[in-house]
This record gives sequence, C-alpha cells and structure tokens, in this order.
Amino acid sequence: MNSELIDQLSGSLGANGLPYTIPIHPNLVHLTIGLFIIGMTFDIVGVLFPFEKWVFKFLAITVERDNLFNVGWYNMLAASIITFFTVAAGFYEMLLATPPADMKSAWGLQAMETMLWHGVGGVFLLALIVVLTIWRGWQRFVWAKQEYKQTDREVQWIYLLAGIAIMFILYVHGTLGAQMAAEFGVHNTADNLLRSHQDLNTILK
Repeated sequence: MNSELIDQLSGSLGANGLPYTIPIHPNLVHLTIGLFIIGMTFDIVGVLFPFEKWVFKFLAITVERDNLFNVGWYNMLAASIITFFTVAAGFYEMLLATPPADMKSAWGLQAMETMLWHGVGGVFLLALIVVLTIWRGWQRFVWAKQEYKQTDREVQWIYLLAGIAIMFILYVHGTLGAQMAAEFGVHNTADNLLRSHQDLNTILK
C-alpha cells in the first residue's frame, strides 16, 4: 500500500502495524486449516471404517460410520464459511503491511512477490474449498442416497484425493504466509520494534 496513506493511519496503528493488538488473519488461517484437516481426516477414517472396525472394537470405542461422515461434513462446511473471513482479514492486513524492500525469502522471493502470491493463493484456495464443500454436499445429499449404491460409504475416493491435494497446496500457501511474518516481519510486533531501534524489554514488559 502507498506509504503516504499508511502514514495517515500511523497514529492509530500499534507496534505490529495494525489497529489492534493481535493479527486476526493468522488465527483464522489456523482455524481454516484445522477444520479442513479434521473434515478430511474423518472422511478418510469413515471410508476405511470396514478395515478399522476391529481397532475401535479392541479399544472399546463405540463408533458409527455415519457419525464419522457427519464430523467430516460439518467441519468441511465450517471451513468453507470461515475461509471467507480468513481471506478478507488477510487482504485487510496485507494492505496495511510495510515490509522491507531489500530482502528476499528463503524461496528467493521479495516481500511484494510473496504477498502477491499469498493473496492470489488465498483466493484460489477459497474457491477450491468452496467447490470441495459443494461436492461434499452433493455426495452427502444426492450420491449417497442413490438406489443403485451398494455401500454406506458417503464420499468417493476421488474426493479424498482432491482433498489431500488441497492439503499440499495449503502447506505451500501457509509457508508463504509464515515467511511474511518470520522473514519479512509483516505485522510482527517484536520485529517492527527492533527495526525502529526500540527497547523490547521496556515496551513489551
């Protein structure tokens, strides 16, 4: 964002470069990732349930296959909804970012390149998660109810493979976000204070 516009807001920004103490985007990111991984994991366990049934029985855990798929569906739905807020908060905080221009990340990218890739990747992931959620809903409410279906398995293998592929994209995308905070100091309170030559022990005690 234009530095002159940032200067106009500087009076209301904290040491982390934001008008609030704790960045919102990183927290929502972890909520999105957690919900997505839990949703996919329970669907995978549900699909493999016939092979794992003896494990649950041995551990004296009462598990119904439908319950596993319920957890998968509701977590995926929640991930889809939360990701809208995650991306919105990310763009807002990215507009207030003033990273150093003379540094490169471990991947050889400058700060602006990293932010652009992270921003575009966030929108791309939002679209993927929403599409995957719609696909999951179709399997739950349409495909799983078809008369020709010979099993109580609620999701298809190709859906699980797509989910695993998205997990890998999440990893790459999350690494870009981590580089923004750890390497470029974007909205990193301690980093910003050190860069302005202030005493952390005095300000953060």
